[in-house]
Amino acid sequence: MRILSGYFRNDQFAGARRTRLVMMPIGPDLGWCEVPDDRNYNRPVRIPYGASHERMKRDDRLYDACLVLDWNIAPRRRGRGSAIFFHLSRPGFTPTQGCVAVTAQTMARLLPLLSNRTVMKVVR
Repeated sequence: MRILSGYFRNDQFAGARRTRLVMMPIGPDLGWCEVPDDRNYNRPVRIPYGASHERMKRDDRLYDACLVLDWNIAPRRRGRGSAIFFHLSRPGFTPTQGCVAVTAQTMARLLPLLSNRTVMKVVR
């Protein structure tokens, strides 16, 4: 999967500025639509939003630096997965819901090396 762009919490993860990726700040009204039948499925939305969505400004800080992977972006297929991100890990690396997660230290080290030409290969 290519890394397309990203989001960051300016108040929490200033290291996101040191990258060649397009990085947008996460504000309190940023969400990501999860509903396959919605016209904004697997797209950012402004919240409050009528359909189910994920709030990007999270209390657990997982999305303090959050990169969008090109899974089901173009073309978009309903029900094939939404919000597949490369983001920060929980303590103890507990499982994600289909994303890839690393420590904040690792993310800060990788960001300057990444661009929209970077390809992430996930293997088992």
